[in-house]
Amino acid sequence: MSRLSLLRTRIYRTVARQLHGSVPCWICGQPVAAEDATLEHIKPLSEGGNSHIENLAISHGACNHGRHAKAARRSAE
Repeated sequence: MSRLSLLRTRIYRTVARQLHGSVPCWICGQPVAAEDATLEHIKPLSEGGNSHIENLAISHGACNHGRHAKAARRSAE
């Protein structure tokens, strides 16, 4: 298991424990299953964000990828 996967698992479990099992997606707010969880940079790396735990949140894979696709379209315009 990669270091990133271990960090995602650790964050997911911590949030699940704090919220009694329900982990909301940082983007859409709907519950995220552990197998669909991805790490989202709250402040994107491209905007000066970092990969510190304070700048990471759990999101659905589709929400995470959709957010990046929108940002790429905005920067291309």
